[in-house]
Amino acid sequence: MAYRLITQVVVVGSRVLGRAFAEAYKQAAASSQYQRAQQKNGNSTTGRASLTSGMTLDEACKILNVNKPADGAAANMEDVMEQFKRLFDVNDPEKGGSFYLQSKIVRARERLEAEIRPKMEEKQAEEEVKEGWNPKIYKDR
Repeated sequence: MAYRLITQVVVVGSRVLGRAFAEAYKQAAASSQYQRAQQKNGNSTTGRASLTSGMTLDEACKILNVNKPADGAAANMEDVMEQFKRLFDVNDPEKGGSFYLQSKIVRARERLEAEIRPKMEEKQAEEEVKEGWNPKIYKDR
């Protein structure tokens, strides 16, 4: 009698797990297909950043209350870091803040950094090309 009960529990449990894994796979496939379609349509400027953080550029700008990155990426990055530090400290859980909000603030900063950093590196490379190649030589003391 007990073996019959155990067998039924195992069979029902495996059905439930099987259905859950099948549903999770369907959702992951649909999400992946949607993301590829968004990138193909050009709605996502940096696919890598949105895939890692799951946050759009507009959402990140709204969370940190900054303007969208423009050509002046360095100045914008200073604003982002200033807002990040202020909001991160305000939402410290030890001071009565919310860990969830703090994590959203971190993800928003990461998303904006992923958007701004390539522009900053590109500008820096252009400046180096204009100045010419000047290696930094350090002499031992």
